[in-house]
Amino acid sequence: MTMGFFSSLKSRFSGASAAQTAYEEEGTESEAGYVELDTQAEENKAKVLVRPFVLEEFDDIKPILDSLREGYTIALVNIKPLKEKDIVELKRAINKLKKTTDAIEGQIAGFGDDYVVITPAFASIYRSSKVMQEVKEE
Repeated sequence: MTMGFFSSLKSRFSGASAAQTAYEEEGTESEAGYVELDTQAEENKAKVLVRPFVLEEFDDIKPILDSLREGYTIALVNIKPLKEKDIVELKRAINKLKKTTDAIEGQIAGFGDDYVVITPAFASIYRSSKVMQEVKEE
């Protein structure tokens, strides 16, 4: 009785399905002794993508935000066109990018004067005081 309780408790915390739990509680094992794996699931796994973007106006941040939220994109954003056009819109766009980056637990950094690099949570940005400068909220 207590073994059934502990195994059901274990399966709930490990995320096992109810059918699998019932199968394990019966004490039966597969005749073949192997587990069939879904090979299609591995093929659909997303790869990390380094993608360039150009900010010409504030509305250009939507595709950047969408790709960052997917979680597999490292964005290289050219901010020069918007910087030359409207510095207030650039600050607004950078703040929006920073909020999204914080939400996905990623990192954002300036790369030179004209680029911003944004990474998801699994990647980090090497920061050197001479080469990379952190984008500061203004």
